[in-house]
Amino acid sequence: MGFTRAELESYRGASVDDLMPEHPRLVFVGINPGLWTAATGTHFAHPGNRFHPALVAAGILPRLPGYANGLSEADRRMFLDAGIGITNLVHRATARADELDRVELREGAARLERDVARWRPRVVAVVGITAYRLGFDRPKARAGRQEETIGGAELWVVPNPSGLNAHATVADLARAYAEPALAAEVIARGPSNSE
Repeated sequence: MGFTRAELESYRGASVDDLMPEHPRLVFVGINPGLWTAATGTHFAHPGNRFHPALVAAGILPRLPGYANGLSEADRRMFLDAGIGITNLVHRATARADELDRVELREGAARLERDVARWRPRVVAVVGITAYRLGFDRPKARAGRQEETIGGAELWVVPNPSGLNAHATVADLARAYAEPALAAEVIARGPSNSE
């Protein structure tokens, strides 16, 4: 499925519902929906985004969902049954994340903390170091597990899978996403990567 520029622009400012199981173990937090995501109603749906391929490569999902045209009920169930939730720091759709301002990101971080306390996941993984630094006022934060928690959950920051972050390969993303998934016990450490 393709969209014209005008069709995509019509989704500017729209929001996408959270994908959240009743008892999440791991919640991925995107920066905000892109226009393609808003058009399909599916998080990380742009065809150039490597989020879903990285989840499969990390062993978090057993197969690649048909995400570019919206999730089927079977694909939604695959996420929910695995205990994986997806939300956004800011719910307003834009063409690029750099269209967001610091106030929106900080308000989103405060709302996220309240939501996480209500959802009670084991682990939260914020997808994108720059948004994390701005939203949580942590200008020197590094990717990986953070010292602080959020809403009682372990907090991680992982690389952004956008095609604009081209230096990170699917294999790099898979390694980064596997760490919070291991902490959340969404995947188990296998014999090949045990310590």
